[in-house]
Amino acid sequence: MKNISRQQFLQSTAMAGTAMLLSSLKGFAETLQQKKIKMGVIGCGSVSTQYLPHLSKSPYVELVSACDIIPERAKLQAEKYRIPNHYAHIDQLLAGPKFDMMVTLTDMQEHGRLNKQALMAGRHVWSEKPMANTYKEGKALLDLAKEKKLRIWGAPAVVNSPQFAFMAKAIREGKLGRVSSAHAQYGHLGPTWSAFFYEKGGGSLPDLGVYNLATLTGLLGPAKSVMAMTTIVTPERTVDNKGKIKVEAEDNTMVLMDHGNGVISHVQCGFNYFDPYGHEGKGQEKQTITIWGTHGNMGLVGYDWAPFGVDLATHDHEKVQRFVPDPGTYVWQEGASVIAESLIKGIEPLIAAEHALHVLEIIEAARESGNSGKKIKLESDFKWPLI
Repeated sequence: MKNISRQQFLQSTAMAGTAMLLSSLKGFAETLQQKKIKMGVIGCGSVSTQYLPHLSKSPYVELVSACDIIPERAKLQAEKYRIPNHYAHIDQLLAGPKFDMMVTLTDMQEHGRLNKQALMAGRHVWSEKPMANTYKEGKALLDLAKEKKLRIWGAPAVVNSPQFAFMAKAIREGKLGRVSSAHAQYGHLGPTWSAFFYEKGGGSLPDLGVYNLATLTGLLGPAKSVMAMTTIVTPERTVDNKGKIKVEAEDNTMVLMDHGNGVISHVQCGFNYFDPYGHEGKGQEKQTITIWGTHGNMGLVGYDWAPFGVDLATHDHEKVQRFVPDPGTYVWQEGASVIAESLIKGIEPLIAAEHALHVLEIIEAARESGNSGKKIKLESDFKWPLI
């Protein structure tokens, strides 16, 4: 047998895996009788107020059921968006009228358990971030999906933006020369509507840092190892649903990633960042992600989940130019609708479970590094480059 390099082996196996996944999507599309993907949405709180308006307008989606442990919320959202069924428990949701895919929008600590139950019941899954609470749990979900010939995907959908595409293309075309480093930041003063952000399994990493981790690994490639520091700046919080609580999860984090080939990136995130532009970042002109190379640098203007430009300066054109000032149709809550379109058309989306799983391992490794003070090697990978 002819000897091949590790890189060639990874590329060949990635291509084979992609072919298999694409085949499964095409097979699903061919057997699909309806022209829309039927969805059941679990979690009718804050995030659903962004998802449901978007999903209700998608030509590829039929909303079948809504579910929430607070029955009044499920009923309210079902009435508002003309969803025919609403339930107070996932068992009722899965036993009700048939649907193709469950959209998980609950407290993040419940994602792994609920996603497993949906897969066991024969449903595809789109999960808000993170798709599970640990890498081991997430890997088991992905293995279960493959075993049952189903698919699972996890937010965020940052790789879908035209700004991400521009940045990826600029790197691939060598406009920055040899890339050396990158920095990303995202923070605000913290959510007030629910305690789960601050309880064990919550934290600023899976809520905020996850976006930057997905963007930087998507642009620079999978991380090989991680070093991090995590702290709690505000030990007590007052939240709407539980009053005063003790903060158990990190609310301040610094993460270093080694992407190989000399490339190092840094992500900082937290719930103690005063920002005059607020959580949404409207009106700001600052770059929240910057990437440097030997021949140029570029910065993403706005947050990566809601970008509105890329600033680029190169050796050949030193004056900064702004590109892609329009997000087009991209919105951060589009993941489930993009997946529905992919299922209908039998095409493979840029969003991949393996990428979400890799980001989940980075989050877990960052916490381990913060506790131990050691560099943590990673074992997960995903098909790269994305574009």
